Amino acid sequence: MLVSRPIGRPRVSSRETLAEAACELFLERGYDATSISDITRRAGVARSSFFNYFDAKGDVLWAGFDERADAAADALADPGVTVAAALVGIATDLVPDALALAITNADAMGIAAELERDRALRQRRVQRDVIARLRRDGAERLVAEVRAGAYAAAVLAALWAWADRTSAGPPLAALLRDALAQAD
Repeated sequence: MLVSRPIGRPRVSSRETLAEAACELFLERGYDATSISDITRRAGVARSSFFNYFDAKGDVLWAGFDERADAAADALADPGVTVAAALVGIATDLVPDALALAITNADAMGIAAELERDRALRQRRVQRDVIARLRRDGAERLVAEVRAGAYAAAVLAALWAWADRTSAGPPLAALLRDALAQAD
């Protein structure tokens, strides 16, 4: 019996290869001077393959976080999971990746403004998911928005603090637990 195998690189491998190529190029040339074609050439994949994994150049850096934020949104839909536990799931076992590299090398990559813009978008997305959960739990709109804003800010602040000291500091999950405690 013949087993059909997908042709080409495995999906995760290609995504990681694209992220690695993008980071190398951002460090070498800067973010603005690097095109999607440059990234795919460096990664050794077809330009059209890029859009199987990412919608835009900046999404290369955020792919790991976005997957974890999706999982947190799913966890927030479960009334048996606390908001804090769902959000800590974003950080659990996260290892330094393209985003951490970009945060620590933002100036060298010429990506500081892009990171801040994308950080605000992700923070708002987490906030929206938490608002929905708190409202389902019966919180008034104002209370839900304020608490969700604090929780979302804690997630991104912990991520930035962790990226700045990944080799010497505590794991991201511990930083995030501390940050969430401050948000309560």
